[in-house]
Amino acid sequence: MMSLLLLAALAGHGSAGASRYLMPTVYEAGHVYVDGTLRGGGHLKLLVDSGGAGGSGWYVVDAAAVRRLGLATASCTLGEAHLNVIRSVPFVPGKGWPASRHTPCDSAALVSTSIGRGTGVDGTLGAGYLPGHVWTFDYPGQRLWREAADWKPRSDAHRTTLGHVRNGHGWATGFPRLRIRVDGRPLDLLLDTGATGKPTAAGKRASHEPTTAQGIGVTSYIVSSVLERWHREHPDWRVVADGDDLFGPGHATRMIEVPEVDVAGWRVGPVWFTERADVNFHQGISQYTDRRVDGSAGANLFRHFVMTLDYPHGAAWFRCMRGCRPVPSHASASSVKASGGGRKS
Repeated sequence: MMSLLLLAALAGHGSAGASRYLMPTVYEAGHVYVDGTLRGGGHLKLLVDSGGAGGSGWYVVDAAAVRRLGLATASCTLGEAHLNVIRSVPFVPGKGWPASRHTPCDSAALVSTSIGRGTGVDGTLGAGYLPGHVWTFDYPGQRLWREAADWKPRSDAHRTTLGHVRNGHGWATGFPRLRIRVDGRPLDLLLDTGATGKPTAAGKRASHEPTTAQGIGVTSYIVSSVLERWHREHPDWRVVADGDDLFGPGHATRMIEVPEVDVAGWRVGPVWFTERADVNFHQGISQYTDRRVDGSAGANLFRHFVMTLDYPHGAAWFRCMRGCRPVPSHASASSVKASGGGRKS
């Protein structure tokens, strides 16, 4: 998840296409990137981040990439906001991705002055662009598909509901909520394909998480209060005190290993969660989700699956590919009873 929540309140636009489309994708240390080739030479590389910046059907490109690639920009007024947008990106046919339809100022992307800075990436394909479509993240196969409008799930896929804030057009913010279960209890999280970790030497020894040359990898996030409860109730669950230093030296955060996580009727584990302050999610991210969330579910959970996000129908589908098994029926029943069917607060 990028720290910048840009134009989150603007609804996504567009709808699923007529045919299935294979995005030009690269996977690096668990993260998914689209890497488009331009007709004039050069590449536009964006992090595919379901919890990332965007709105109104736009993806977001850093201003430095706009200058490097010589992309033409224009001014766009949206309400009281005066924005800089990219009308179109001249991709080589079949080496880019479709622009959303019916966007403000008939434009493809929003220009940001900070979204890619220091990351080595040109921007984000996120919560503005993804809603309105059906996406299949094939983590084991390292592919990303934008599915056709008539997409149907396979018989071996398990369904779970995606929570989202609605308006008259459907998705109001683009940030999906996923309910998982830990220790028999429901846990509401942001579904966050871009959740980023930077494990310390101690964190990497414990988690064995692959990282890039810059030390970047994937993780899931959990707020401090839940981490404390888990540690109190399960002192045998491993905790690394200075496990992640994404925020720089002197600001290391804890990591905790959860032995088993249930998602969509599948059980996987162990899964490592990286600590985040309660305020970051309870007062930050939860402004943009339909219920309060206690963290993020990231690609260290999703890597076991072919995961399809069906935004038009508010559902996610998970096909188990490795390291997962069906949740026992008695555990599923007790979990449903524990959730009570009410609002999580």
